This record gives sequence, structure tokens and C-alpha cells, in this order.
Amino acid sequence: MDRIDDTDAQILHLLQTRGRIKRTEIAEAVGLSIPSVSERMRKLEARGVITGYHAVVDAKRLGRDITAYVRVRSRGSEHYPAFIEAVTAMDEVLELHSVTGGGSHLLKVRVANTAALEQLLGALQALPGVRGTETSLVLSTLKETRYLRAEPMTLAPTD
Repeated sequence: MDRIDDTDAQILHLLQTRGRIKRTEIAEAVGLSIPSVSERMRKLEARGVITGYHAVVDAKRLGRDITAYVRVRSRGSEHYPAFIEAVTAMDEVLELHSVTGGGSHLLKVRVANTAALEQLLGALQALPGVRGTETSLVLSTLKETRYLRAEPMTLAPTD
């Protein structure tokens, strides 16, 4: 049975909160040798628990001052694969979710200014099968994280 134990949970916490932490520091914190920590990290990667290592960048410092959520309404599912392919290729789209409710998809986007947002919305609305969009501008972000607290558990099956 595929499990996360206390040590794996500690390793995941350290990697999520201190991404540049050295394996020697992890080993010291969890009471294992460096090779043991490396093996556990390799297994967490192989099991799909750790899916990558990323730097967190400040969008405003990179000139992306506008964050918005765009709800897309579609005309049906015949254009679904082409829509997904087109939207995932757009650098401005940070997240793409298939949702229930008043639309078929919810996008989180970051752009430089309102002119860039208008251009992006035009490109989205021109995609085959898109019936319309509804946009909410983010005024301020009070919490934004990718941190997930890990606890000892049996891993959920993969898709």
C-alpha cells in the first residue's frame, strides 16, 4: 500500500516552505542520512506526490499588474479539445479549470494592463465554441499559496 509517513510529511513541509533547503538540512531536521532523504524524495517524485520544483516570482515586479478570473461559457463539447489546447498555450493563463455553474471553464490570468486584458478576452471570445466570458478583476490578494499540509496517510489513486 502506498503511504505517506511522518517523515515524508516532514520532508514535504520543508520542501514547500523552504524550497532551496539543502538535503543536509532536511536530513538533520528529520533524523535521517542524506542518502535516505534523497531516496525518499526520489520515491515521492516517482509516486507523483512531488510534481516539480519552482521559484515563486512576484508578478507585479515582472510587469503583470492585473490579475483576473475569467469564466468562459461554451456552446457544447465539440470544440473542447481545441479550446483546451489554445488556452493552455496562452502565457497569460495561469490556471484553467473545468467548472460547474454559470460557465464551463474558469481561468486565472495575469496581464500587464487593461489593454492586455482586453486583447486576451478578445482572443478567448474568438475561439470556436466560446459563447461568452465574464471577468472579475482582482483588487488585492490577501492570500495566495500552493502549500498543502501533508499528514501520514494512504495515497489517493492517480487518474
